[in-house]
Amino acid sequence: MIAPSSCEDRLSRLIEAMGPIPISQFMAEANAAYYAAKDPLGATGDFITAPEISQMFGELIGLWLADLWQQSEREPVAYVELGPGRGTLAEDATRAMRAVGLTPAIHFVETSPALRAIQAERFPNAAWHDDLSTLPTNKPLLVVANEFFDALPIRQLIRAVNGWRERMIAFGPDGFAPVAGDVPVDALVPPRLHDAPPGSIIESSPASAAIARDLAGRIADQGGAALIVDYGYAGYAAGDTLQAVHAHAYADPFARPGTRDLTAHVDFTALDHAARAEGLHVHGPVTQGEWLELLGIGARAAALTQGAPARADEIEAARRRLTHVEEMGDLFKVMALTAPEWPEPAGFDG
Repeated sequence: MIAPSSCEDRLSRLIEAMGPIPISQFMAEANAAYYAAKDPLGATGDFITAPEISQMFGELIGLWLADLWQQSEREPVAYVELGPGRGTLAEDATRAMRAVGLTPAIHFVETSPALRAIQAERFPNAAWHDDLSTLPTNKPLLVVANEFFDALPIRQLIRAVNGWRERMIAFGPDGFAPVAGDVPVDALVPPRLHDAPPGSIIESSPASAAIARDLAGRIADQGGAALIVDYGYAGYAAGDTLQAVHAHAYADPFARPGTRDLTAHVDFTALDHAARAEGLHVHGPVTQGEWLELLGIGARAAALTQGAPARADEIEAARRRLTHVEEMGDLFKVMALTAPEWPEPAGFDG
């Protein structure tokens, strides 16, 4: 028998004492424990992100940021990455930026002690932040959020027989399981969905919207841009997208909290609304494949292949994984937020 994790034990005791808890609370506590304890990336971890697939991803992001900087006033800026993982994307992006004369101060928003230690090996002079509140306020921000918003807590509402309820997590002999709460929440449901069939689920992420609006307000005040890359959707989409990944395979999102990565699809329309509320210009979302092709991933792949012919198959396989519609190219979306006085960004005119 597998011993329960400390997070699992803490949540089960909480539910036994207080009753079912919202999915948002379950997800927040499970992911906080998960990321605090380990490096989840790579072949020995639970999943692989785009920067770990190929240097081309981070390099093109770095050049995209540098292009915006070159078209602006070329003043000192801060590179800010939300959830930078191992620092791989930042390493590739800043190398590309240095090649065109941009050497920004490095700021990481990261709460995981395990990942901070890995990032410090690559960026010993970086500044770390627990949240946005301590980011610099005296210069424009060039922000990257790659697979950051998908791990933020979501709220789920479910249509029960007697109306809409918040979806909660209970604990019993068979472990954790979702249940419908007792309190009616019909007032939170769009009118067109009031009479949806029982079992229908709608999701929102107040945490994501709050961070997006905070970030947008800072960019509106200081100048700069943000690039958001994640899997998700634009426009209305109903359904349950909460999922767990463990050892590179899908897993039960309610089993063994704190030992697996919990994510949900990102609502890009909600991020759009949050940014526009602060006066930013919003570009996209477009698909990751389209965006990378417009930025020249084909030319970069050709250059890498010319320099290392023996790696030709590896380079082409990485390009396909990042851009093909059957891989990451269609599911993952790219959105840019820019300060009103900043130039139009590349990659959104296809």
